Amino acid sequence: MNKISELPDCPVETALVLMGDRWKMLIVRDLLERTMRFGELQRSVGHISQKVLTQHLRALEESGLVHREVYAEVPPRVEYSLTELGRTLKPIHDTMAAWGNLYKKEISKA
Repeated sequence: MNKISELPDCPVETALVLMGDRWKMLIVRDLLERTMRFGELQRSVGHISQKVLTQHLRALEESGLVHREVYAEVPPRVEYSLTELGRTLKPIHDTMAAWGNLYKKEISKA
């Protein structure tokens, strides 16, 4: 879903359609740090299957948030990075991280 006519009218719903998934935000978290290869991403994201990671990377690429670079080498090398548009997710990531820390702090008081 990357055509404007296919996106919901509500901007919050649009963000959730594109990013409202646990794995996508974790992929973005790691790609905010640096360009990564598939295996590196799979290890850094955590308990994600190869199939699910592939599906989410393809969706993020289709949405224009992730760039996939294929190098004509033997063996072939593929690297993933955030596009300029993908990098605009950094403030959202940072806010989510701050809120997660605040929540953990507050819940530990209970």
